[in-house]
Amino acid sequence: MHHTTRRSFLRGIGGAALALPWLESLAVAATNAPAQRIAWFYVPIGVVRRGFFPGEANATIPKFSSNRQALPNDARNPVGLHPLKLTPTQKPLERIKDKVTFITGMDRAFQEGTDVHAQCASCWLSSAPPYTVTQSAYPLARTLDHVIADKIGRNTPFRSLEFSCNSHNDNKESIYFDNVSWYGTEHVAPSMRDPRKAYRRLFATKEIDAYRNVTDLVLEDARSMRRNLGYADRQKFNEYFESIRTIETQVERLEGMKDELSKAKLEEPADAHLPRGEYIRLMGDLMVVALQTGLTNVATFMVGPERWDTPYTYESLFDTPRSHHNMSHNQAKCINDLLKVDHFHMEQFAYLVEKMDSMKEANGTSLLDNTIFTYGSGLGDGATHQYSSLPIIVAGSGGGKLITGKHLNLSAKSGPMPKKDGKYAQPGNGLPLNNLWLTQAKALGLKLDRFADSTGEIGQLLA
Repeated sequence: MHHTTRRSFLRGIGGAALALPWLESLAVAATNAPAQRIAWFYVPIGVVRRGFFPGEANATIPKFSSNRQALPNDARNPVGLHPLKLTPTQKPLERIKDKVTFITGMDRAFQEGTDVHAQCASCWLSSAPPYTVTQSAYPLARTLDHVIADKIGRNTPFRSLEFSCNSHNDNKESIYFDNVSWYGTEHVAPSMRDPRKAYRRLFATKEIDAYRNVTDLVLEDARSMRRNLGYADRQKFNEYFESIRTIETQVERLEGMKDELSKAKLEEPADAHLPRGEYIRLMGDLMVVALQTGLTNVATFMVGPERWDTPYTYESLFDTPRSHHNMSHNQAKCINDLLKVDHFHMEQFAYLVEKMDSMKEANGTSLLDNTIFTYGSGLGDGATHQYSSLPIIVAGSGGGKLITGKHLNLSAKSGPMPKKDGKYAQPGNGLPLNNLWLTQAKALGLKLDRFADSTGEIGQLLA
C-alpha cells in the first residue's frame, strides 16, 4: 500500500470506513511505485471454440462426451508471437486490445476417478500432478492466489479476496464445482456471493439498527478532506466517491428486485431472474475498488459454477432463464445461443479491464498496467470436456513485466492427455497451464523454481 500522511481511509459515524485510492495530495512522496496486483476471472463450462479460437470458425461442431474426447481440429497456428487479431467472441476487447495478450496451446493434467467439472474448477489454480495428493481424490493443492498472497498480500487489510457470482443455494453440487480458491488441500477459501455482504465487509459498516450508505456515514470527513486536495485529486476523489455511491445504488436495486421476485410464484429460484450482467458487473466493481484502494492485492472472481443446472437470466440474450451447462451438452442445437453466452461473458471481462485501465496510479500509469488479470476456464470445450487447448487471455502487464497486445501460441497442436500404464501423463502436445502460473508468480517477485506440474517459465511472455 502507498504510505500517506494519514490513514488511507475516510471514517464516519456508525463505524463506517471508506478506503481511498492513491491521492498525490496526501502522499509523502510521489515517487512511491504502485503496488503490484493479480486477479483471475474464471468462466465455467469452457467456450465454444468456433467463436473463440483463430482458424476454427468452420470446425466440426462437437458432440457431447463425458470422457474428454479430442476435438477434431485442423487449425494450425505457428508457434510463437503473432499480431493480436480478435476473434468474434473476443470483440468486446477491441478498445483495450493493446493491453491484453491471447495465449493458446496450454493444457492441464487430469486425474481419473473424479468428476470432470469438479476437478475443472477446483484445480484450475493448482493442478497438482495426478495421484500426488494422497489426502484427496483431487489433484488439489494450495492455489496460486494464496501462494502469491504470501508475498504481496502481507501488508493489505485482506491478504486475498474471493468473489463468486453464484448466488444460488440449492446445494445441487459439492464445493468442488463452485470454488477456484483453496487455502490448501480440502480447505476451501469461502467466496463472497452476496453484493450487500461483500460491500459491508469491504467498507466496515457496523450499524445494527438500520442500514445506511457508507458514503453518508463518512460524508462530513469527506467534505473536510476535499478542502485539502489539489485540483486533480479533487476530480479523482469526486469520481471515486460517485463510483461508490453508484455501487450502493446497484446493491439496493438488486436487493429490492430479489425481495420482489421471492414473493412471486416462479418455477426457478428468484436469483435466476436477476439481471445476470448487472450482478456480475456489481461484484466486479467491488473487486476493482478493493484493488484500487489497496484493500487487497490478490483476488479471484468466479463468473459462475461448473455444471450447476439452475438457470440464469442473461439480459438482452434470452426471454427466459437458461442453463449454460445444459446448453453446452448440445452444441449442435444451441451453438448460436452458446456463442451469445461466451460473448456476454467477454463483455463483462472487458468492462472490468476498461475500468481498471481508466484508474490512474501515482506514477501516471493505470491500475491495469500494474495488475495481471487473467481470463480463463478449466475446459477447452464444454461438450467434449477436454482439458487441453485452454482459453486464456491475460490483461495488464504486472508493472511492465509481461508483454501485451500479442497472440502467443505455445504449441502447434495441444491435445488430450496421453495415457501411460493406465494413468494420464503430463500434458503431451501443449505446455502445462502451470507454466503460466509460474511465470506470473515470478513476475511478481516470487522465487520459485516450479509450481505444481510446471516445466519452466514462458520466456516469450516476459517483456
